[in-house]
Amino acid sequence: MRVLITGGAGFIGSHLAEALLSQGHQVTVIDDLSTGRFKNIEGIVRRWPASGDQPTFRFAIDSITNEVVLDRLASECDVIFHLAAAVGVKLIVENPVRTIETNVMGTEAVLKAALRYRAKVLIASSSEVYGKGNSIPFREDDDVVLGPTSRSRWSYAASKMVDEFLALAYYREKGLPVVIVRLFNTVGPRQTGQYGMVVPRFVQQALRGEKLKVYGDGGQSRCFLHVRDAVKALISLAECPGAVGEVFNVGSTDEITILDMARKVLNVTGGDPGRIEYVSYDQAYAAGFEDMRQRVPDISKIRTYTGWEPGLSLEEILRDVIESCMD
Repeated sequence: MRVLITGGAGFIGSHLAEALLSQGHQVTVIDDLSTGRFKNIEGIVRRWPASGDQPTFRFAIDSITNEVVLDRLASECDVIFHLAAAVGVKLIVENPVRTIETNVMGTEAVLKAALRYRAKVLIASSSEVYGKGNSIPFREDDDVVLGPTSRSRWSYAASKMVDEFLALAYYREKGLPVVIVRLFNTVGPRQTGQYGMVVPRFVQQALRGEKLKVYGDGGQSRCFLHVRDAVKALISLAECPGAVGEVFNVGSTDEITILDMARKVLNVTGGDPGRIEYVSYDQAYAAGFEDMRQRVPDISKIRTYTGWEPGLSLEEILRDVIESCMD
């Protein structure tokens, strides 16, 4: 395949690029480096240098809202993995305008470009779209419950829902082949804790000998998926003809509370198990901040369509994150 990855210098995008290149595909990445990092793809540039008229790997530093550049790149690909988005709770709360504009306008630009050249598009959505739903585990056809518009925390969920509505409208009305993937708490090397991602934040705090800051009472639970498993899911859906026009959960079903995760990180890094500090949501983010108490996916649909399921354990995730933070 000739593949375009938006946000390809980001955490997930860089791992996806490596996996696709290893399989012999031609890969082009576009990223404005607002949250992505060139460091994430330095190894790719060295291993798969551009050569001749058909480069194995190319990288464009630009925004997906640059229509001229995006049109050129879309005209040269068969599949687009659309990963470019505002990410992380901290970024979402502090920059709601950027969150909404990046997600909605960016997805619209990608879909329009893809339609001109009939490229298949995989849209990376989020478990956030389930909002405050309490039907656990979450199924793709569950109803959605969001908080009020006065709380910017829900702007990310709403913007990703608009992305999904728009992508499915392009499929139904214009026949564009689209696949929507709702990712649940993907973790692994190259992920930064800068924007609120809990596992790398805990690991970095533990390695520095600091207290691990647990928000709220720590009883909220999540399921963490290794990025390599997430990448396998994305590729399997891109190669599955029956996945077109469908929505899929991609995540682990191994549930753990945030407090237990903090304790596990301290145990693995050899830290004092009592080195935990509780921080209120108001202090961490903003007054009136709301969080989802549980977030567990039902992955039976993707298993039925592709046979995919998670392969790496939480212990393997932590080991890889710790090793990457020590580099």
